[in-house]
Amino acid sequence: MARPRRIVLVRHGESEGNVDDSVYERVPDHALRLTETGRRQAAEAGKRLRETFADERVSVYVSPYRRTHQTLELLGLDPARTRVREEPRLREQDWGNWQDREDVRKQKAYRDAYGHFFYRFAQGESGADVYDRVDAFLESLWRSFEDPAHPPNVLLVTHGLTMRLFCMRWLHWTVAEFESLSNPGNGETRALLLGSDGRYHLDRPFERWCAPEPYGLTSWSARR
Repeated sequence: MARPRRIVLVRHGESEGNVDDSVYERVPDHALRLTETGRRQAAEAGKRLRETFADERVSVYVSPYRRTHQTLELLGLDPARTRVREEPRLREQDWGNWQDREDVRKQKAYRDAYGHFFYRFAQGESGADVYDRVDAFLESLWRSFEDPAHPPNVLLVTHGLTMRLFCMRWLHWTVAEFESLSNPGNGETRALLLGSDGRYHLDRPFERWCAPEPYGLTSWSARR
């Protein structure tokens, strides 16, 4: 099995919806564009990633949203060394279709009280739903490693919550651990690096906004 040396996840640059939530009332979430700040963030991320990948080949999976496709384009990766596939399972959490701003704000408050993993938006998804499709994507990704010619690098161009849930599934975090972590910033990356022990390790942690509160013996400390 040709496991890649690194699996890099990058969050899209700042989008119109990140700076003005009223835009969701007139533009579908999947159609939102990057702001000028978001374009700069993507270009800066691209400079770092090109240095990381150097002249190695990269297998890229990109969410089908406009802002992730724009981010990928601005990364400036060498097309001769890059294989790109659109992957719908890496899309943003669905919040429903056309969104009423006040209703979404109310639902976000409910979600904060109820829990980001389990709360399901009306006509949308819960974090658990996104986890399930990320899990299905991981099965496909592992099968791709059976190809002896698989590139040594994988890049996922996706969304903040999806990044956290991908790492949760890969590293077997508990729900309590997931709930204690914040999304990465726009244009930020996290990388799973293959160590000498044959296991993948996160290059740097997600910022933690609270201490995990597990229900039982599956706490972070108990499993170490």
